[in-house]
Amino acid sequence: MDKYRPEDKQEKKARLLKRAQEQNDGNAKAEKPRNTVKYGIKHVTSLIENKKAALVLIAHDVDPIELVIWMPALCRKTGTPYAIVKGKARLGQVVNKKTATCVAFVKNGINQEDLNAFSQLKEVINDVYLNRYEDIVKATNTGGQRMGLKTRCRVAKEKKKKEAELISRGLQ
Repeated sequence: MDKYRPEDKQEKKARLLKRAQEQNDGNAKAEKPRNTVKYGIKHVTSLIENKKAALVLIAHDVDPIELVIWMPALCRKTGTPYAIVKGKARLGQVVNKKTATCVAFVKNGINQEDLNAFSQLKEVINDVYLNRYEDIVKATNTGGQRMGLKTRCRVAKEKKKKEAELISRGLQ
């Protein structure tokens, strides 16, 4: 991820001085912007909404959590792969800051030599997060289709009663 780190102040100053020298010499050419990760909640949100984000990494220890709790739902809605990573300080190191709540890789912002590894990473993340969403929701008590104890007992009694009735009729 160091390849995609945004430039710091010294790198930017050196790049601008070099560009100014080239303009003075008359050798100015248009530079292609560097592929970097994008960071910040507002910026990443707009990238997700516009379907320009290829991968979103969200920190787990954001305080207050309400700042990013809705972001996985937005990623699922738009089909953007996302992962929840340990530590906003780790994400901050990627973007030359103290902390970062989320970072995003932009589509067409990945170097050609890294496309294979990036696609494998996206597949793994999709398997862990996006493709398992329904299974996770069904497994939890709050979001699943699980009945209470009394209802399960009542349904089991009704099922036994129907089976006994079918056996008595000779249909089974």
